[in-house]
Amino acid sequence: MTDLSAKEIAVCRECGISPDYLPRHIAVIMDGNGRWAKRRFMPRTMGHRQGAESLRTVIKLSAELGVKYLSVYVFSTENWKRPNDEVSFLMGLLKESLHKETPQLHQQNVRIKVLGDLSELSPELQAQIKTSEGHTASNTSLQFNLLINYGARREITQAIKGIVADSTTGKLSEITESTLDDYLYTKGICDPDIFIRTGGDYRISNFLLWQCAYSELFFLDTLWPDFNRDKLIEVIQQFQRRDRRFGGINDDE
Repeated sequence: MTDLSAKEIAVCRECGISPDYLPRHIAVIMDGNGRWAKRRFMPRTMGHRQGAESLRTVIKLSAELGVKYLSVYVFSTENWKRPNDEVSFLMGLLKESLHKETPQLHQQNVRIKVLGDLSELSPELQAQIKTSEGHTASNTSLQFNLLINYGARREITQAIKGIVADSTTGKLSEITESTLDDYLYTKGICDPDIFIRTGGDYRISNFLLWQCAYSELFFLDTLWPDFNRDKLIEVIQQFQRRDRRFGGINDDE
């Protein structure tokens, strides 16, 4: 990348990362909080709290390196099936974290953006989301995307409905891949270069299905609360060693 600041380039080099091939967008499924807690004979809620610490670390390093977008799967459309007490805790933790972390993220020049079907969230949480987004809207460093009540199939279905409606009224005369991009929650955001899933499972789990078509996939056995600065650096280093052809071939093939 050529638009990094001198400070960001210095951090990249300190971490053994090439500033010339830095991922612009990193997407993460933060899996393993419950199992982390269970192995320590703790309630699952403690795993979620420790997972929040790992997320702080990832946000901070991503911003320091000059990554432009960090998207994390906070709560899926399927997560409502979990026990009511856990869902209530997660929603409360999310509201608490947004309230607590927004000033610090603002100081770091991080922009907060929440993607998903927010209509099913409590009015209090919706209000906090609006406050956090508004407070950080003018920030120009990392854009931190929280995917809440998000499901890729629902996202694509809603996009198709929007396209059909606008085609019927004559607003659209042609439908291309770019057209669909414009109707997704991620409009204006580049596709993820890196997809990370912690926790040992090898699934996409209805996360950014359209956007991750050519992402480099990293499935890690590490449980999310154990994911740290060194783990993220290692993933980016591996990413920089991979050969991304996007369906084409290299000159030496």
